[in-house]
Amino acid sequence: MTCHFDLKPFEEGDDKESKKLKWATFIALFFMLVELAGGIIGHSLALISDALHMFTDVGAFVLSLIVLKIAKRPSTKKMTFGYQRAEILGALASGLFLWALCAVLIYEAIVRLITPHEVAGGIVFVIATIGLLSNLAMMKILHSHDHDHEKQINVKAAYLHVIGDLLGSIGVITSGIIIYFTSWNIIDPLITLIIAIMILITSGKILKKTILILMEGTPPGIHYDEVKESLLSLPSVTEVHDLHIWSLSTKQLSLSAHLISDKDILKEAEKLINEKYKIYHSTFQIDREYCQDRVE
Repeated sequence: MTCHFDLKPFEEGDDKESKKLKWATFIALFFMLVELAGGIIGHSLALISDALHMFTDVGAFVLSLIVLKIAKRPSTKKMTFGYQRAEILGALASGLFLWALCAVLIYEAIVRLITPHEVAGGIVFVIATIGLLSNLAMMKILHSHDHDHEKQINVKAAYLHVIGDLLGSIGVITSGIIIYFTSWNIIDPLITLIIAIMILITSGKILKKTILILMEGTPPGIHYDEVKESLLSLPSVTEVHDLHIWSLSTKQLSLSAHLISDKDILKEAEKLINEKYKIYHSTFQIDREYCQDRVE
């Protein structure tokens, strides 16, 4: 049996991501306090919910910073793959926390639909506008021109937090305008429900991708049958079996396979997988004949 192991390290770009997250954390923390104070003074559940959502931004950013640091730790005899999957656990925790927050917001919104509260529309409008500007600033800081599949999933989760919060701020601004001109206070819990639904939708995509990685599913953009056909196209390869493709993290794709061949084509197989699919951790076993008793 012969195998190849080439673990691609985290790139220097992670340091840039850390700096972006630190700036975003500072902005989110400051404007969260502003929105929370405005929500309490203006008796606006929508504004308080937007502040709490921004609080989850702060938590997501801090979690992402911790995860980026942990993920850089080298592999050990106990943790042979290193700590790269920490980013996946971080994204999962962030997404689940958002869903828990949504449950609270939906409950409070229903209570206020039954028993409406008077809301100061003018205060809501001003504070929500400030919150909108802060979200735009955070989006600018966190925006990356990297290809989507290259950005770490926990950083993407933090970015989605900001997008969700941006949409929430727009909703709260709308609520403030309507309340100011019509005194229709019931719009406040209605906007809160809309914010909660948007949060569920945006975070659901991250949770779906996170679970796929934890279940070691085939990474998005990689087609199992296509990879198998590519390996079969190598000279002298007559059969490919026990083919497995999974993700250790969003930056680390892995592949293992048994190839039936009468020649040593390890280098050719490695080059094909590296260049065509950007998979840098591959393990191949060359078999002279197929074992009929093998179960894939």
